[in-house]
Amino acid sequence: MTKYIIITGGVVSSIGKGITSASIGRILRDYDLKVGAVKIDPYLNWDSGTLNPYQHGEVFVTYDGMETDLDLGHYERFLDVELPGISNITTGKVYKSVIEKERNGDFLGDCVQIIPHITDEVKRMIRKISGNYDIVLVELGGTVGDIESQPFLEALRQLRNEEGHDKVFFVHVTYVPYLKAAGEFKTKPTQHSTKELRSTGINPDMIVCRSEKKIDENIKAKIAHFCDVPFDAVINTYDVSSIYEVPLLMDKENVGSYVRTKLKLNLDEDSSRLDNWRNMVESLKKEDPIVKVGVIGKYTKLEDAYISIKEALLHAAGENKVKVEVKFINSDVNSIDKKILDELDGILIPGGFGERGLGGKLEAVDYAIENNVPIFGICLGLHSMVIQFARRNGMKDANSSEFDDNLKYPVIDMMEEQKKVKKMGGSMRLGSYDCKLVKNTLAHDIYKQSLIKERHRHRFEVNNEFKEQLIKDGLILSGFSLDEFLVEIIEIKDHPWFLGCQFHPEFKSRPSNAHPLFVSFIKATVNYSHEIDNNQRNIIQK
Repeated sequence: MTKYIIITGGVVSSIGKGITSASIGRILRDYDLKVGAVKIDPYLNWDSGTLNPYQHGEVFVTYDGMETDLDLGHYERFLDVELPGISNITTGKVYKSVIEKERNGDFLGDCVQIIPHITDEVKRMIRKISGNYDIVLVELGGTVGDIESQPFLEALRQLRNEEGHDKVFFVHVTYVPYLKAAGEFKTKPTQHSTKELRSTGINPDMIVCRSEKKIDENIKAKIAHFCDVPFDAVINTYDVSSIYEVPLLMDKENVGSYVRTKLKLNLDEDSSRLDNWRNMVESLKKEDPIVKVGVIGKYTKLEDAYISIKEALLHAAGENKVKVEVKFINSDVNSIDKKILDELDGILIPGGFGERGLGGKLEAVDYAIENNVPIFGICLGLHSMVIQFARRNGMKDANSSEFDDNLKYPVIDMMEEQKKVKKMGGSMRLGSYDCKLVKNTLAHDIYKQSLIKERHRHRFEVNNEFKEQLIKDGLILSGFSLDEFLVEIIEIKDHPWFLGCQFHPEFKSRPSNAHPLFVSFIKATVNYSHEIDNNQRNIIQK
């Protein structure tokens, strides 16, 4: 029988509910429990696909092709699972489903209302994912008190009554600020936030206090007293150098043991030790040697826009026994300062949509070719590499038809079937697809197999009309769709590391299992770096 851990937030948004949820899940995973996760986003959008990255960070893509909130990426990385698209619930999905049922006559003439119809649909969606797991984490986005969250809080209150209090566990994440002028932590925001939650009929079983610095026992006792929870149920997660340390912080405060007792889980108390996780965290904390990787994009003011790429680089650096310094470089400029590029050991061009910032990406490709700098292109990054390669080989003004309809050399284009689709996002390839690798290529050497499966999010492809000419000019096509119609991976000869892929490998990277493309790329940056001497390289490569 599935049991639920529901995570709500208070005081401020972006407080770390996703990391808290994922960390609790990681601890429970080490008890050999099957743990799944659900993220509820109370916005009216059906999914995250059309949201500006500056508002919600990156769009994460599940294996079955759902565009979701970035917290699902945290869940997958921490839990080391692949979650289905139904793990992301939005207000738009809930209301669309209820309205469709009403139009089909499913309610037999009832007046359709928030209670019970909307709340029943929320519970149905949560339960739909439950059968495959022992524990399901349910994170409610936003903060308690938001008008958008009220129907979801009511649904979650009902879920506890229906499932039973020993099957539903509420965690409330709050912020405890430290006022320098007063020289002390302030608990009033946590008290008021908990009071707001209790006014909805939900009493938290645990309060997780986020803070910049560690809070003392007296502060925890005060929160326990005024918020009516046991002292052992007040958990402090203060700022640490890596998000992957949070499960270790929570484990020190016996979170797993407390949850196990409250949910009456019949588990061996000593079965969770997080030993492998602890070793992984140590590998990620290495301080030297350092390699510098520039991520060339147009959303560089918000690092969450490229969160999976940043994490994948950290995972790969840990496996290569180095530290990666990620520099986010704005491509939406007249010209990228060459001094900035000169400092880099590797260049990564991430995915994206729209022409803005393309010029800087093409400059970076040209720089990497001229200076033999390792370069990794993902999705639009691959497009940029193909466009610049074509321009360097006689196809003047080569471009993508995404940016210009009237082109002599549209080396990147939509396939004919995609052009017939008019709804935004409807023409995209989304989710996992098979890819065949060509032997005796860099890609095949990296994966060490001939058939792989990777996640996609794009609508434009390498134009087959120019494929033969590109090959003749020296472009290596090293990965194809199963029918060999679509190009998936490109390389060039006589370069230390030049690879572009149409898919998004960052979505499958894990802290304990770094993605092979990122591992190989970071290894190439180690070999290129002028700051790392041969003795260090030999030690690293052993």
